[in-house]
Amino acid sequence: MNNQFIVSPQWLLENLNNSQVVIVDCRFSLADAELGKKQYQANHIPGSYYLDLNQDLSSHVQEHGGRHPLPNTTELAEKLSATGVNSQRTLVVAYDDSRLAFASRLWWLLRYLGHEQVAVLDGGFDRWQKAGYTVTDIIPTGARGIFIPQIQKDKVVDFTYVKNHKDSLDVVLVDSREGERYRGEREPIDKIAGHIPGAVNYPWQEITDTFGCLLPPSEQSQHWQNIDTNKEILVYCGSGVTACVNLLSLAIAGIPTAKLYAGSWSDWISY
Repeated sequence: MNNQFIVSPQWLLENLNNSQVVIVDCRFSLADAELGKKQYQANHIPGSYYLDLNQDLSSHVQEHGGRHPLPNTTELAEKLSATGVNSQRTLVVAYDDSRLAFASRLWWLLRYLGHEQVAVLDGGFDRWQKAGYTVTDIIPTGARGIFIPQIQKDKVVDFTYVKNHKDSLDVVLVDSREGERYRGEREPIDKIAGHIPGAVNYPWQEITDTFGCLLPPSEQSQHWQNIDTNKEILVYCGSGVTACVNLLSLAIAGIPTAKLYAGSWSDWISY
């Protein structure tokens, strides 16, 4: 499956030497913050760079803002420039091995920075390896692009906005966490269990199969058929990471206007 948001391993293989394509490895483990980088250093898709969820795709945790606050845009822009990304020109392909949980974060961040030329690798690193395609431990060097962020403020909302609009008849609030966490039956990460009042539950894992491959666009559309697309859609999760998987799904389904509550549940309960 290839479209403006997704590329297949075969397509990426055919474009490994395309100067207009930059590949970014986003592998990460919430249980072991060093694991993703170690995996990248051991082997990765040839030519790919590494961006770390904590170090590159988030800023430092503070009293409010959640467990993964949005990164400093100037610093992220410099890191993207250092990987050879040129604004409005380079296609960035992001991958991970976690059903797009972290690749989707980079996908959303680039669009938030005004760069629409970004896709995720369908099936991620696992599918790449299962296809028998080559991997390497060689770290690429020498690339340099010019990335100038153009912040799209309409793609994100904060605590105050959610608090003031969650009860509006014109707003749909989507909780992207597993059903058990949404219902408050289990909370392995945050100090308080439950969900934001009025939120509906659409677990982020439901848009991929068990192998991490995206369901077809027709099924993505069907998945969201009960959401009134005339309303403002606000999406959150635990810390603004896996909610981006649902935002990717919504975009594939033809609903690109949904917004991220960046701080998500971990920010909500800090007030």
